[in-house]
Amino acid sequence: MKPEQGLEVEKKYDVGSDAQVPPLEGLPGVARVGEPHTAHLEAVYFDTGARTLHRRRITLRRRTGGTDAGWHLKLPPESAAPSPEPAGRLELHAPLGRPDAVPDSLLAHVKAFLRGAPVLPVVRLKTERTTYPLYGADGVHLADLADDKVAAEVLAGGQDPGADEPRLQEWREWELELVHGDAGLFAQADPVLSAAGATPAGHASKLAKALGPGTAGRHSGSGAAGTPALLARKHAPAAAVVTVFLATQIDQLLARDAGVRLEEPEAIHDMRSATRRMRSALAAYRKLYRAVPVRRLRDELKWLGGILGGPRDAEVLRGHLNAGIDGLPAGEGSEAVRDAVDRQAGAAFDAGYRLLQEALESERYFRLLDSLEDFRDSPPVRGTAVAPGRRVVAKAVDKAAKRLRRAHKASAHARRGTAHETALHQVRKDAKRLRHVAESALAVSGKRAGKVAKAGHRQQKILGDYHDAVIARDLLMQLMSEPHPPAATEVYAALLKLQDELMAAGEKKYRKARKKSRDLLRRGVL
Repeated sequence: MKPEQGLEVEKKYDVGSDAQVPPLEGLPGVARVGEPHTAHLEAVYFDTGARTLHRRRITLRRRTGGTDAGWHLKLPPESAAPSPEPAGRLELHAPLGRPDAVPDSLLAHVKAFLRGAPVLPVVRLKTERTTYPLYGADGVHLADLADDKVAAEVLAGGQDPGADEPRLQEWREWELELVHGDAGLFAQADPVLSAAGATPAGHASKLAKALGPGTAGRHSGSGAAGTPALLARKHAPAAAVVTVFLATQIDQLLARDAGVRLEEPEAIHDMRSATRRMRSALAAYRKLYRAVPVRRLRDELKWLGGILGGPRDAEVLRGHLNAGIDGLPAGEGSEAVRDAVDRQAGAAFDAGYRLLQEALESERYFRLLDSLEDFRDSPPVRGTAVAPGRRVVAKAVDKAAKRLRRAHKASAHARRGTAHETALHQVRKDAKRLRHVAESALAVSGKRAGKVAKAGHRQQKILGDYHDAVIARDLLMQLMSEPHPPAATEVYAALLKLQDELMAAGEKKYRKARKKSRDLLRRGVL
């Protein structure tokens, strides 16, 4: 069952036990304050013994009482850019279920961070919450001000090593949370709440306060917060440029992990693309780093890319052929061919997805994630890594462009047939590498690198369509050799003719695209 989603945007305030909630009708846009209502909430927070989720600013809890009882998972904001207003956090909800079993729909979103470690109860919070709803003149529910009296108990799973007994705390805080209002309400409410004795909270969450100082903060891989900033831009050292590019792709891979587990559309494609970009960057800049760590990462990323490729390629093939069948007259033959395609490609997709799901639960995958974050946080650089990044990436782009030119010459001299098709597939792969390397240069080479990346992408896409037609042709010939209704023969012939036409058109488009970008790719990015 897919969890409900919402965006939580709130601001917390510390207040004394004797503070009085001020009149809020005077806030700009607030016409009236609804009748306050009180609820008694009890929440148990779950994490690993090492507080893995908390360090990544992820909150997992099961709460009873109130209007939103159930399991809640809060993920960190996607953007780490500084802002005067609170950043929204994606919040996922699932029904209460069992108190000791995290719903699979939520667990899928954190498995890439847990990496096999079990979760257990770490903190229990009991909150007496009095909520004051704020409404606009048109009756719109703008926000809620919650007056919380909190009692927190750190459970055995959340205790620091050597702690003698559970730690108990009590405090009071206010939370202003948007419902349908805009973020400007926070700035308007600050002086009113401040005059009543409130101060901006010294903790990001109740869980953080319960666990104590020093338990949260930036952790590698925590969404956008895991991406290091690129300082000095055009004057940044080479390793910094590559590290920032790799960090972005690591974040992308981690962000798509849950989607792959939950079989969301395009999740496999996006995760595979991030894997390929990292492989391309590590290959292009391998001399900046010690050889062994780079070789190991490239090997493991190749393994993961291969696992991702099974179901993805089957999915693309089925879509390609079904689109061709849709363009033919309906009838017994078309349906017979569609059934054969769905059976063959569907079986390949299902088998590939099973292998992928097994891989995502494996120790090998979890250690790859560890290695990627270790590489990003402590790059195994050589002395050349301090060379000017702009010069190094320009050289890498020029080298990738030269590799693409060699592949083109090889395809031009290859014999028609399988050898020519294989040579064009190599051109496609080299165009993809050029695109990825050029993308890594964007931060220091600007528009020109973007143009090179676009040219590489254009050739990659054209030859990708060409390759899809080649694979589709081979499958059609295989299916034709198997028993099939007589009416299907004509459909197979029409589809084979279509693949030949697509291949011819694709090769023509490729020659045109290559000619158009020839001068650009020879000049490089500087």
